[in-house]
Amino acid sequence: MPKTVLDTADDIAAVNELRTGVLRLARRLRQLRVDRTLSLAEMSAIGTLVRCGAMPLGELARAEHVQPPSMTRIIAVLQDRGLVQLQPHPQDRRQKLVAATDQAKAILKASQAQRNEWLSQLAGQLDEDEWASLRAAAPVLHKLAHL
Repeated sequence: MPKTVLDTADDIAAVNELRTGVLRLARRLRQLRVDRTLSLAEMSAIGTLVRCGAMPLGELARAEHVQPPSMTRIIAVLQDRGLVQLQPHPQDRRQKLVAATDQAKAILKASQAQRNEWLSQLAGQLDEDEWASLRAAAPVLHKLAHL
């Protein structure tokens, strides 16, 4: 059985505060994107392709936690906009790889820069102890996101 930290009222309150804060911050960050005509699912697919490289559509669907038919629709929109391209699969001629185009990479990079600038401005309003705590928490939050 997995260990839980919900042993005391203080633990429960801390988990609730963490959940609420992370959700609100994530919502605000998602709203900051250079091309607001792209859906969050489309931006996420581009981000995965940029981070992980070209991959088959089924693998991208699994990485994005969506069903293949949904990913097919997302890729069709992105392909129509010139943001992804299909490439031959090196081992399986029946499959295609989906790859982000330079235009998609530029949109993603600009959106990330916009989000980083916004978050940097917020962090600039923290005192030194708060900033140190936040910097120390970043790797832990990253770990939680990938468990």
